[in-house]
Amino acid sequence: MSYWHSMIWRTEGIRVVAPVKWRQLDGLVSVLWEAESQSGATGYYLSDDPRIMIFFDDVSSRIRISNQDGEFSQHYRPMTRAIYVPAGIPMWTSSKSIHRFSHLNLHMHRDRMLRFLSPSIGASAAVTALRRPVEIQDIGAIETLAALLVDEIASPSKHAIYAESLVGSIVAGLLDIPENEGKTANGRLTQAQMNKLISRLNARSDCRLTIAEMAATVGLSESWFATVFKQTTGKTPLQWQLSKRIDLAKKLLSESDLSIAGIAVQLGFSDQAHLTKAFGQIAGDTPAAWRRMQQIRQF
Repeated sequence: MSYWHSMIWRTEGIRVVAPVKWRQLDGLVSVLWEAESQSGATGYYLSDDPRIMIFFDDVSSRIRISNQDGEFSQHYRPMTRAIYVPAGIPMWTSSKSIHRFSHLNLHMHRDRMLRFLSPSIGASAAVTALRRPVEIQDIGAIETLAALLVDEIASPSKHAIYAESLVGSIVAGLLDIPENEGKTANGRLTQAQMNKLISRLNARSDCRLTIAEMAATVGLSESWFATVFKQTTGKTPLQWQLSKRIDLAKKLLSESDLSIAGIAVQLGFSDQAHLTKAFGQIAGDTPAAWRRMQQIRQF
């Protein structure tokens, strides 16, 4: 398969310090970059195809990444030694200090990856694996495989199938491949996973969980959890939680004598006005008016 990757990228404060080494393979492009990043350097990357980045030095204390409009004040995390970025997922980077780094980029045509994975794990599991972002710090044998691939990129000495097999081993070792039907499939949470979330949320008096807690409950990474959760429920995790909190507010309004201000405190709202606003957005009425209507219906 004749292939060259399509990617949008912009950088500021990053310069290449050695000739770029690359090799075009069957549905794959392998590129080795050696660069220097200034303090405050930034980058933006968006690819039409899935890709893998493997760093040969630890940059976790120097580079931050985000997938949400470069919002590093809230939505950021350290760059790990190896990451898998599904097709169409944007990434912003920000450097905290001056440093040099080298990393291997593997750009892969989606159909090529499906053709590689499907015979072993099935088409459905292959699609699921390609949709799941992966970020790991302890790369172990993957670093060894990446180093062998870099040698073959820099000085090709064997048939292309050797380099392609190295890429395949890296893909198999890095991707989050589902092992059985009980795991998330086709980019959606299973009913068992939703039941776990509901049970854990109900165990909290204020019906509040962090995204990290929700993701850990169903065994997914934070970055992938938000995507599959919305595909499953049609809501973001925070929207879903808010609807559950309003449901609990209704229960307290109809079954207890707690004041609206007291209910707001119990459910983790900043004050009564905050609860009233959120309640109106979901229930279409104020808590006081909703409570009065319930009292009328009871008589």
